[in-house]
Amino acid sequence: MKPLSGRPLVLAMAIGEIGTLLPSLSFAALTPQFIAEWHISNADAGWIAGISAFGYMAAVPFLMSLTDRIDARRVFLVGAGVTTLAHLGFALLASGFWTGFFWRALGGAGLAGTYMPGLKILTDRDPGTDKSRSVSFYTASYAVGVSLSYLFTGLLGDAASWRVAIGVLALGPLLALLIALFGAGPKSPTPGEGHRLLNFKPVFKNRLALAYIFAYGAHGFELVAVRAWLVAFLGYAALRSSLGGGHNATAIAAVFSVIGLPASILGNELALRFGRRRVLIQIMSASALLAAVLGFAGDLPYGIVVTLILIYAVTLTADSGALTSGAVAAASPDAQGATIAVHSAIGFASSFLGPLAAGIALDAGGGLASPFAWIMAFLVIGAGAALGPLSLWLLGREKA
Repeated sequence: MKPLSGRPLVLAMAIGEIGTLLPSLSFAALTPQFIAEWHISNADAGWIAGISAFGYMAAVPFLMSLTDRIDARRVFLVGAGVTTLAHLGFALLASGFWTGFFWRALGGAGLAGTYMPGLKILTDRDPGTDKSRSVSFYTASYAVGVSLSYLFTGLLGDAASWRVAIGVLALGPLLALLIALFGAGPKSPTPGEGHRLLNFKPVFKNRLALAYIFAYGAHGFELVAVRAWLVAFLGYAALRSSLGGGHNATAIAAVFSVIGLPASILGNELALRFGRRRVLIQIMSASALLAAVLGFAGDLPYGIVVTLILIYAVTLTADSGALTSGAVAAASPDAQGATIAVHSAIGFASSFLGPLAAGIALDAGGGLASPFAWIMAFLVIGAGAALGPLSLWLLGREKA
């Protein structure tokens, strides 16, 4: 089979990315069930939901720095294999906090070997000077993967059990492995000074790159916190609503996530036309405000809550592609892998903290049935999100 290139390769790697993400939000989709079945607190659930991001953060600096020295395709293949193993292990062996914690952490480390290395596969093979559209499309496909994770977990969990659901979805990363193996041809990186392993000095000297990196951290805090607790919030809102209902929470969460694909692409196009930094500051500020508002909306009729959530989905994800393409564009050519490593590590470190911080706020406010708890949780999420436009304003003085 002849290796793919250009748009076919971008599409193939986007499909592979979706495959790696199929089991990623299975725990978030069934959080209330795990809390009840494993007798864990909201903070414990936040740890398990967020620990995959910590595993990612711990692994990605080494793995992405490695892609400046060896072909990113090799890193991707190993990462996809580890991701498959981790989710199969969760499906077969997880039985409480510590076992769930371990397998989710391993899954995060596996994802570190696929998500940004997959992006590096594309940028290494893209001959164009402006790669922002392929970067944006690839990163936007993340939204499709997590939306399908919500949806398929709900459907398979209802039809069989959570073990069957996660076990079946664990085959998604295996599909990604096959796509990278046969779809992307081997390619050696160009030698350069920045190719020393774990050499991040050029990144931290790059003020413009840091602006996008820290903003991406705020984005990750907000996005993963919301994804981790969205199904639980929908259940709470349904119980509080005079309309009742609350069915199809995982389906609504799937729609919420899939909105991220067009929103991220649109956000990147607006950034290209009107200025990346200015557009991102506006989008991220609006998202932080909407997060704060949502905490007070739980007592509204369920249909209004869902409408607000779907509007919020646009602002929540419209910055994703532009932030990553901004970091890639700002990176020096011989430290691109290291820049993506720091970008991704900061993003997923914050992603680990987001679900945990929201879970702690929920426990402090009285639990999942307490209106005050949800107000506190969303105020915490909104405060974290607000650090994004602040970093762009303080550090991103240069025109992107």
